[in-house]
Amino acid sequence: MSFPFRITVLLLVAGVISACASSPTGRSQFMLISPESAIVSSQQAYLATVDELSEQHKLVEDPAVVERVRTITGRLITVAIEEFPDAKDWQWSVAIINDPDTLNAWCMAGGRMAIYTGIITRLNLTDDEIAQIMGHEISHALANHTAERMSRAMAINLGVAVVGVAADRHVLALTGAALAAKLALELPNSRAAEHEADRIGIELASRAGYRPEAAASLWKKMKQSSGGSPPEFLSTHPSPGNRANYLSGLVPEMTKLNPEMEKAAVYPVIIAQ
Repeated sequence: MSFPFRITVLLLVAGVISACASSPTGRSQFMLISPESAIVSSQQAYLATVDELSEQHKLVEDPAVVERVRTITGRLITVAIEEFPDAKDWQWSVAIINDPDTLNAWCMAGGRMAIYTGIITRLNLTDDEIAQIMGHEISHALANHTAERMSRAMAINLGVAVVGVAADRHVLALTGAALAAKLALELPNSRAAEHEADRIGIELASRAGYRPEAAASLWKKMKQSSGGSPPEFLSTHPSPGNRANYLSGLVPEMTKLNPEMEKAAVYPVIIAQ
């Protein structure tokens, strides 16, 4: 039995079959693995990723950067738990990755996040804009988009993806659904999932006391940074210009959620070291 085929079989056996599910907005979701299984699998994949980054000395330890990210994500998580009570038991954590050339951020199932220094420094992001990007990524986890991407990795992309990463010993150390969770980070969300994350994310950030206008300014900066070819973060996302227009239209509604811009309490998020 070939390696890719063996992994595929393991994934299908390990996955909890729930082909019909609904997102927080009521959208029908295709699932070959349950959200609960995605959380368990993502933990193993995240820890493997953090170990690799630690070996490469790519985890940021600068106290000012750590405190900035901890405060912003902590406020967002506080609101996320209020709006999605099941998330209170997640092991919320964030890795700050020292990579000045990468414009990226992500959040896996179960609240395990990462943000790259490149997206902060190259775009000169304000706290409000960081809150919008992390609110967007947290929303992917809250809406079970990780489980959707893992399901796609299992059903369609896994064999090709495994061949492409076979030389990576950190990936080869993973098996079954944890491998799908790792590979899911490389797969794009659907346009529908991105639209959901935009909507949920701007609401989380607004409720946490961050300016909703920053959602549009963030995507305008992303568009300006792309030049002739889109950066990695944009390669799997809808047009930043269209997103900026859509998010600008939500500002009046979002402002009503927290007109005094009151700050939410800070959840004690773990910073990966």
